[in-house]
Amino acid sequence: MKNRVLSSIVLLFIFIPFILKGDLYFAGLVLVTGIIAFHELLNLKLKERKLSLLIEILSYFAVGFLILNNYQSKELMIVLDYRILSFLLFVFLVPLVIIGNNKKYNLQDAVYLLGSVLFIGFSFNLMILIRNHSITHFIYLVLITSVTDIFAYTTGKLIGRTRLAENISPQKTVEGFLGGLIMGTFAGILYYLTVINANIEFLHILIITMSLSIMGQIGDLIFSQIKRYYGEKDFSNLIPGHGGILDLFDSLIFATITVVVFMNLL
Repeated sequence: MKNRVLSSIVLLFIFIPFILKGDLYFAGLVLVTGIIAFHELLNLKLKERKLSLLIEILSYFAVGFLILNNYQSKELMIVLDYRILSFLLFVFLVPLVIIGNNKKYNLQDAVYLLGSVLFIGFSFNLMILIRNHSITHFIYLVLITSVTDIFAYTTGKLIGRTRLAENISPQKTVEGFLGGLIMGTFAGILYYLTVINANIEFLHILIITMSLSIMGQIGDLIFSQIKRYYGEKDFSNLIPGHGGILDLFDSLIFATITVVVFMNLL
């Protein structure tokens, strides 16, 4: 617990200046963070067996390109460029024919890499777009997921009795889930009405904030399922007390993706 708190404080001192500065500084930080996150996903696959070095290099370039795609835009909108999608399909599917050896590179590898690149590239790119659009909206998102995580953990420790998803994450409880949801929603709504827009329909902001809190916790469970599938406790040991980047950002990633659904309402 001590390592977890100390790591969180250090990370705050690192991230806050970049968040406040924005622009290329923040985009650069997100790029580095996203590349590390992708590296953690790729390592799970590499523990099964090695892949072609060329495929690995292309994967890193692809995820970096997606993260920085349209990174200067201040409009909170997602534009799917089919040229990019077509290029990625070629990058990961054509080597199936070129390599021609299922023991070295097969369809399962291609789908895993393509999915990982799109998932990390899309979610981390969206973080940049949200920050460009409005720092207050980005803080709103981080606040919800942080408060939800903190109170889900503490509530679960204090009064947690009913297992939420025992086969995925035995330590998580229904009481912890509800504690995180209530406090994350309360903190998010209070911040939004105080700092961003006091005139928004209360039902709208209630539904949006609750959805972001819930999806953040579901994201945590999804990443726990991925780790369990590959027999890992953490994605890495990069951050003492937390694990890897994906262990730290799991809730934020899924809450960020959920923002897409509510773009026109926020």
